[in-house]
Amino acid sequence: MKNQMQEHAHDKSAAFEPAHPVRFAAARKSTWVSIFINLCLTVMQVLAGFFGKSQSLMADGLHSLSDLLSDVLVLFANRHGNKRADADHPYGHARIETAASLILGAGLAALGVGLLIAAGMRLQHPSQVQAVHPVTLWVAIVALAAKEGMFRYMLAVAQRVRSQMLVANAWHARSDAASSLVVIVGIVGNLLGYTFLDLVAAAVVGVMIAYMGIQFARDALLELVDTGLDAAEVRAIRNTLKATPGVLGLHELRTRKMADNALVDAHIIVERKISVSEGHYIAEAARGAVLNNHHVMDVMVHIDSEDDAQAKPNARLPQRHLLLSHLAQRLDENLPASTRIVLHYLEGKVEAELLFDTPVDLEAWRVKCTAITADDPYFRSILAFQGGAPD
Repeated sequence: MKNQMQEHAHDKSAAFEPAHPVRFAAARKSTWVSIFINLCLTVMQVLAGFFGKSQSLMADGLHSLSDLLSDVLVLFANRHGNKRADADHPYGHARIETAASLILGAGLAALGVGLLIAAGMRLQHPSQVQAVHPVTLWVAIVALAAKEGMFRYMLAVAQRVRSQMLVANAWHARSDAASSLVVIVGIVGNLLGYTFLDLVAAAVVGVMIAYMGIQFARDALLELVDTGLDAAEVRAIRNTLKATPGVLGLHELRTRKMADNALVDAHIIVERKISVSEGHYIAEAARGAVLNNHHVMDVMVHIDSEDDAQAKPNARLPQRHLLLSHLAQRLDENLPASTRIVLHYLEGKVEAELLFDTPVDLEAWRVKCTAITADDPYFRSILAFQGGAPD
């Protein structure tokens, strides 16, 4: 019982072992830094805005609060999105990051619209707008410096570990810095006597927050509906596949995003009559080339003997056991039990090879086969060979 409990604990810890430990650790560290900074900024801006009579600074403080909540969401997504694939999630858990980005975007859009409406309603009564306290300007300047520094730090980490969500979070910090700059302008205008500018700045901050939220939500939705990679990357993957030795052509190349990675499906054309094992070898070589040269999670390579992208000429042909039954009826006798039969489904017809291991009247068999293919609806050619291989 004790051993079973230990094994269960081990399996549970393995399930939470990140697929990319370096990226996971870097993302977690940068996110904790962001959480600490945003917590401090939220308290400082909201209190200073409330007591200093600055609506724009309070709006920016709520923006920092949304950042704090989004950082917690990032931590959750980073932990669970980096788990390795399991039986229930064979492609991994990367889409958790996408879902988190969608939730973050929707929340930011709602917050921005709310701030915009609130500022608009207060602007309808400009006589009630009060002058702000000068200390709010210094708080706004400190917030601007903190957010710009946080942007540069987080962007450097995101680019190093190649995390789309961390890049989004970094640019979110840059948008925060831009909103703080707007707040500074609004507070300065208010202190110079244009008291309404503080509310205008609050409205602008609301618009900026809503716009950024819509961008995040849109990108996440595009990924969730399996949007493909950009044309340049698809073209590069196509060239990699076509450059693989043994690949004669390529069609039905499809891609879809999976957080920071991508999934690729491709149909490659190989020489018509090579063995299954050689075709598989070529497919594995093509798959490895894409995995080694592109930021791709997995590649599914389908082997074709001809381009069937537009039409499926072989779909109407009978399966093997039906074809062999039909062949026996046309021959009016059964083939020797040891005969090896190779079928090639090509261009809507079947080309068959009969490989006799036991001695037979090879010429008589060839005459029979030629006579059959003259008017047969399925067989284009039937070749007979002695000794188990073409002579």
